[in-house]
Amino acid sequence: MPGRVAVGRILGLLLDAVLPPRCLSCRETVDRHGSLCPACWRSLTFIGPPVCTCCGLPFEVAALTGTLCGDCIGHPPPYHRARAALVYDEASRRLVLGLKYGDQTDAAQAYGAWLARCGAEVLTGADLLVPVPLHPWRLFWRRYNQAALLAQAAHRVTGVPHLPDLLMRRRSTVIQGGLGRAGRRRNVIGAFQVRRRFQSRVRHARIVLIDDVLTTGATAAECAKVLMRAGAASVDVLTLARAIRDR
Repeated sequence: MPGRVAVGRILGLLLDAVLPPRCLSCRETVDRHGSLCPACWRSLTFIGPPVCTCCGLPFEVAALTGTLCGDCIGHPPPYHRARAALVYDEASRRLVLGLKYGDQTDAAQAYGAWLARCGAEVLTGADLLVPVPLHPWRLFWRRYNQAALLAQAAHRVTGVPHLPDLLMRRRSTVIQGGLGRAGRRRNVIGAFQVRRRFQSRVRHARIVLIDDVLTTGATAAECAKVLMRAGAASVDVLTLARAIRDR
């Protein structure tokens, strides 16, 4: 075993010499792989209490445990709780887009640790981690599903089982970015289903749905409805970042 450790350290040093560690955001040289430089770390806004008990929206002032935001009081989502590691802003957008479109798949492992910390509340007692799926054509062109990479990374940290293929996207949808809240809801209606061979795994399971960003919550809500109709005991949502709507 000591010999293996020594070999691993040597290989690590050789790798660092050939491919020096780069900041996950600005790509400046850092001291270890999967980390951020001090400036980029300070630029990120991590989400912590107090937050809405349901959707995880951070409150600007102290709030009692169990407090809900106005939207969740007036229009409760179909999922139980949502939590996110970061506020989706200019700094975190670089991380999300780098993972999503920039082939920075090695960053997912670091983000898995962030998800485990911010999502401890929803991960405790969870039975399955399920990523939001891509349509097969989009997966073909992108070559990987960033939500599945995040789910796999969270699984490695927490040990909660993950099923990357449990949900499937039945039809291709337009990119949500240019749509408003109502348009996003319409865009994903009927877009997801549980694969037949996994239906028994869904029944009575406490599922955590994994995605990169929670914006309006339309995609998460549609997936949660599908999972609840299939018999899930509960569905929580865990994302790397979330948009903060105007209060």
